[in-house]
Amino acid sequence: MSGHKKLKILKEVLGSPFYHGKENLFYCPKCKHHKKKMSINLDKNKFKCWVCDFSGNDVTYLIKRYGTRAQREDWFALCNIFDHSDLELQLTEILNPPTEQILTEQKIDLPEEFATLTSNKLSASALPALSYLRRRDIEREEIITWKIGYCSNGLYKDRIIIPSFDKDGDINYFIARSFTKQAFPKYKNPSASKKVIFNELFLDFDEPLVIVEGVFDAINAGGNVVPILGSTLDEQHPLFQKITEHNTKVYLALDHDAQKKEVAIARSLQSYGIDVYKINTKGYQDVGVMPRNIYHNRKQKAKKFTETSLLNHRLA
Repeated sequence: MSGHKKLKILKEVLGSPFYHGKENLFYCPKCKHHKKKMSINLDKNKFKCWVCDFSGNDVTYLIKRYGTRAQREDWFALCNIFDHSDLELQLTEILNPPTEQILTEQKIDLPEEFATLTSNKLSASALPALSYLRRRDIEREEIITWKIGYCSNGLYKDRIIIPSFDKDGDINYFIARSFTKQAFPKYKNPSASKKVIFNELFLDFDEPLVIVEGVFDAINAGGNVVPILGSTLDEQHPLFQKITEHNTKVYLALDHDAQKKEVAIARSLQSYGIDVYKINTKGYQDVGVMPRNIYHNRKQKAKKFTETSLLNHRLA
């Protein structure tokens, strides 16, 4: 019985699998190959992607890394695992009072009317939202990866909802984008600070990181990518601090009309010894409308910011 319940949670996290004997083939959440190439064997408690070689001897890792807090709790209960993280956090806060930065970390709720688009069974009210996403070439696996939903009524009526999860799996922000002309303005986001690391739960700061403007840019780019939601990236921003802490290699792919901001970000990061590369977005409004093959080609050809290039950008 627990095997069926575990498989149900895996479906919620990774989408529906292709069944192959005792193994279940899912889309790989790491390399995001377009075919279901990650094999999970619940009996042996092992997983392996046959494309990028992402593998492990404990399926629980996948739930911890890619599941929500509720999904992790359900999984831990099935596996009789006690999650020590909350207890350790309480002890740490007692022994080491939290800094101002930790105190200001925000947690918010999704709208009460939020309905997921990741389910295999959707109501008729979901069709306009799905139609909008299809027009933006957003596929089902991306809907699952980004946990995309919508609202058909309430304050966020006729809006796509894309949640952001902090490192603990709690929601710290969400984007609400209209999918009808009647819903105005285009974006109607929560009354909360944008100064968060959008979807920190899914980021790997030990790998090169792409920084883009908006969430739809991030979805189109794919991979290890984070949107800064149109804001700047100064030394007080938690994303800036995380990058400098891990010495993360950075690719900047901001909107073509945001060159001054891009140069400022590059200079600030370079002052901390961070390698910063520029992805050329010329000819396109943003990464979100750039054909993916062109984006990946330009990323491969990205050039490192130098003093000369920074000066040229400023003079351009």
